[in-house]
Amino acid sequence: MKKNKQVILIMTDTTRKDMVGCYNDKMVTPNIDKLASEGLRYENAYSCQPVCGPARSAIFTGTFPHSNGMVTNSYAMGMNVKTIGQRLTDNGIHTGYVGKYHLDGGDYFGLGVCPEGWDKKYWFDQKMYLEELTDEMRVKSRQSETSYEDWLTEDFTYAHKVTNRAVGFLEENVNTDFFLTVSYDEPHGPSICPAPYNTMYADFKFSDYPNYSDDLMDKPLLQQLWAGKDINKPVSELNKPSKGLALFLGCNTFVDHEIGRVTKVLEEKYPDALIIYTSDHGDMLGSHKLQMKNAAAYREIANIPLIIKGGQKGKVTDAPASHIDLVPTIMDYMGLPIPKLLEGKSMLPQIMDSDVVINKNVYTEWTRYEVDHDGFGGMQMMRAATNGHYKLVINLMDKDEFYDLDKDPYEVTNLIYDKDYAEIRNGLHDDLLQHMNETRDPYRGYQWSARDWRKDRHPKWENDGYTRQKENEEYEPRELDYDTGLPMDKATRPKETNDVKN
Repeated sequence: MKKNKQVILIMTDTTRKDMVGCYNDKMVTPNIDKLASEGLRYENAYSCQPVCGPARSAIFTGTFPHSNGMVTNSYAMGMNVKTIGQRLTDNGIHTGYVGKYHLDGGDYFGLGVCPEGWDKKYWFDQKMYLEELTDEMRVKSRQSETSYEDWLTEDFTYAHKVTNRAVGFLEENVNTDFFLTVSYDEPHGPSICPAPYNTMYADFKFSDYPNYSDDLMDKPLLQQLWAGKDINKPVSELNKPSKGLALFLGCNTFVDHEIGRVTKVLEEKYPDALIIYTSDHGDMLGSHKLQMKNAAAYREIANIPLIIKGGQKGKVTDAPASHIDLVPTIMDYMGLPIPKLLEGKSMLPQIMDSDVVINKNVYTEWTRYEVDHDGFGGMQMMRAATNGHYKLVINLMDKDEFYDLDKDPYEVTNLIYDKDYAEIRNGLHDDLLQHMNETRDPYRGYQWSARDWRKDRHPKWENDGYTRQKENEEYEPRELDYDTGLPMDKATRPKETNDVKN
């Protein structure tokens, strides 16, 4: 008898890798840890852009933000950009999405409207949650201090209501092929959570990582501006117990409790399901004297937790991994062809055998934080590549960065001008430029290539000669060649232009 194929993606928001117990034993996340003990845990998994909307655009479309157009929060993707929900629905697979979306171009809370491709019965974004509340309760739902009020119970929280709907989906769809996303806003601020979670980390501080004392003098100007007054603070001021940190971490343990309600049903009814846990990005929390997230590829915000259950059990891999690979993995698992438009690879071979390496490098980018206002540094063009041992960060309008992650895992010493690393650095740079070409990054140009530390690359008008095209097989006809008017796969260019790479 044919088994049903079921995939459950569980997401939290702003969960650093070292906020999960299986990565840091000071954290209390028993339910996520149990998933790790039963599956594959990734040490070098990366967000495609460490800010909510763009990160999610890559997770749910399988294309980088620069390709799908969501290069900042509060931008909507184009009509021709298809999510995994739409692709699976069009292939007869049931899809449900419960929780934070952040892909509709609306404000933080969303539009309250179920997008194409997802089952309306289970849709529940944050706008819908707010609409259930009185004006007074709406305000309280956005205030951290609500966590300490006696009336607050678990069932008031967004996380609890998301779990309720997710459990409903799981109980009602046992004998179907499906893909379900359970997307929590927690522990993202205001980090509301009930007792005992609200005070359980009252005395906690992270280990004194070396990067708390980073003076940022050999780092980009952006980071120095971002640090602000904190740049002169000692480690004791940047890494100490605080009410805000305690609530954030307490909410992280609280959402693990809610995840446990979901995984309990999965254990009972879906022992063979593919279960994915991840977070969209992390938070600096004082490392490098920085807070929140921005145009950087530091481990605290870009190197996210990723756990996949459904193949080998209790394994850990150091191989580079990326959110860009989730959509092709899900489609492959469902037995569907992987569209050429997708910019990642299926991870299934690696999930089944942790010794398999899928990616040589993985890539992270940045364009801007938020389109609604001009704060947070405004436009900051960044592209980064890492192979798990070294990391190169090109800050187009600022100083570049290069780190030896084996010797300097906390990314304190910028080696961008170190001649001893020139060959490795340049090789990673070449790979990054090729990635930008292959994905037809619309922001590419000679400036990314001709850096002051790269003397063998020079500005040129034609750049690398790549034309832009897409192959969105199911949804769009093949793009036409400009010089011939024929589909790209049939076009023959005039002799004088046939050096252009299609």
